[in-house]
Amino acid sequence: MTHYDVVGIGNAIVDVIAHAEDTFLDHMGIEKGIMQLVERDRAEVLYAAMKDRTETPGGSVANTIAGLGSLGLSTAFIGKVKDDALGRFYAKGMEEAGTAFPNPPSETAEAPSSRSMIFVSPDGERSMNTYLGAGADLGSDDVPAEVFANSRILFLEGYLFDKPDGKTAFEEASRLMHASGGKSGITLSDPFCADRHREDFQRLIAEEMDFVIGNEAEWKTLYETDDLPAALERARAVCETVVCTRSGDPVVIYRGDERVEVPVKRVVPVDATGAGDQFAAGFLYGYATGQSLEVCGRMGVIAAAEVIGHIGPRPKADLKSLFKHAGLI
Repeated sequence: MTHYDVVGIGNAIVDVIAHAEDTFLDHMGIEKGIMQLVERDRAEVLYAAMKDRTETPGGSVANTIAGLGSLGLSTAFIGKVKDDALGRFYAKGMEEAGTAFPNPPSETAEAPSSRSMIFVSPDGERSMNTYLGAGADLGSDDVPAEVFANSRILFLEGYLFDKPDGKTAFEEASRLMHASGGKSGITLSDPFCADRHREDFQRLIAEEMDFVIGNEAEWKTLYETDDLPAALERARAVCETVVCTRSGDPVVIYRGDERVEVPVKRVVPVDATGAGDQFAAGFLYGYATGQSLEVCGRMGVIAAAEVIGHIGPRPKADLKSLFKHAGLI
């Protein structure tokens, strides 16, 4: 039976990335810099309007898991795709990248495979238009128990809460991971997600999660306050490890009574897609290998800086070499 260092669960989404001027965003009614959910007809219109398309298996936690796999950890990603061209592309791409994809493309999925049209502005900001499709229909029946036997860490994607089935999948996965003696954690995903699922997220953090990763806006939204320290105090009172990224300002991390700040070197991004996903990959690599909070945070910062230096949400450089160069391993 295969042992996994980290198991991810989330929306299996094909990322479709293209460059776009701000005038194009305005013309198409796309709100810059956020993730918007779109219906199938809107997805088809936006897909057709993209010129220099780059397609890659994506989804927030799937990108994190791919980053962890590139660092040499044994990884699996639980997601759902339809047995269509994009779904088969997704499953093959994950396996070729070294991440197990236990659920084969589904012939019975009602919706097409999920895709996110990502428009990258000249300043590197990304505007995401996501059609949830089959990926959001993942439920507890799609969570294979054998994946969790002897596995160590579970990482959940907040976006999956946008449909009721996703909540059942989370609960089943967390139960299985804790039963195997592992740790469970979640990414808050984005402020709109935190706002939509405030009550569920607060309950999860208090009752189920061993660690939570979010950015400043997400934490403030989750606890309905403009006072970031107050929001983080509420979280760390009920959760073992709390992580807050702050868009170029130092990362704040709590574990019990321990608090660290990790400095961030500001750089102009080529493409900000995947910055949070790869921060999580670097942080979780440190977490999985027993590093100090400061080292975990520094690994996250290095991984995020690497991914925003090029187009695409997954690392191109050897992250482990970057960690070694920084004296972290």
